[in-house]
Amino acid sequence: MAGTSLLVLLDDIAAVLDDVALMTKVAAKKTAGVLGDDLALNAEQVSGVRAERELPVVWAVAKGSLINKLILVPAALAISAVVPGLITPLLMLGGAYLCFEGFEKLAHSFLHHAKAAEVSHPATDDGVVVDLLAYEKDKIKGAIRTDFVLSAEIIVISLGTVATAPFLSQLTVLALIALVMTVGVYGLVAGIVRLDDIGLALCKKQGQGGLVYLQRKLGTACLLGAPYLMRTLTIVGTIAMFMVGGGILTHGFTPAHDLIHHWAEMGAQVPGVDWLLSAILPSVLNAMAGVLAGAILLGLFMLISVIFKKRI
Repeated sequence: MAGTSLLVLLDDIAAVLDDVALMTKVAAKKTAGVLGDDLALNAEQVSGVRAERELPVVWAVAKGSLINKLILVPAALAISAVVPGLITPLLMLGGAYLCFEGFEKLAHSFLHHAKAAEVSHPATDDGVVVDLLAYEKDKIKGAIRTDFVLSAEIIVISLGTVATAPFLSQLTVLALIALVMTVGVYGLVAGIVRLDDIGLALCKKQGQGGLVYLQRKLGTACLLGAPYLMRTLTIVGTIAMFMVGGGILTHGFTPAHDLIHHWAEMGAQVPGVDWLLSAILPSVLNAMAGVLAGAILLGLFMLISVIFKKRI
């Protein structure tokens, strides 16, 4: 009798694990797009840091990301159970922040380039050390803030796939997604930022033969391509801010979402390029909405700052 009960218990556990594995797979597929944006954004966020500090910075951001998810997973489950209608407004607030931060970066690049260059090259050695440490801390804080918004979207999307599942299954799926996404993203980020070191190690391979020759060629390609990859990630990371932030805002605002969907359907009817337009048009329109939202938010922020300073 005890043996039979144990077998039934094991069978129930196996069934639950199968359900969790299936739901985790579905959730991972639905969050794959956000994961790509998360990777580009975080790789871009740690660019510009001194070479010997790149991995410590990635590790610091990864720890911050884990803390974010330790906050977000129980918070999402609690909000979903108590006030589910609050999830969308909170996500839209995060999307607005991404758009604001992305447009602020654009404005800073175009309007304050000279000033930034002056700050980045202080006259004294002590000043260099202070500025580099402050720059590194700012990078870490900014990356963790951005990760919080993207992690929130990943958690909410994952929660949507397990909304009808038992609480334990929901918790297990969200915990697995959070852990796998964090390890996967920051493992790849660490590999990207150290690509030049990998290339150098391959170039130094000793010996003869086709395999060694291919390794050296690959190492050369890594060394030559690493700077271009980081520059590309800087651009892609900024675009991703607008795509993700704009996408969150338009999905939360039904008229904008319906309009983008309508335009995407119209693009899908254009002969010859229907497949291309149907694939990229929604993302392009979301990014444009993100740029517009970021410009408005930055303008409001600057206006409020001016008014507040005048009153002081």
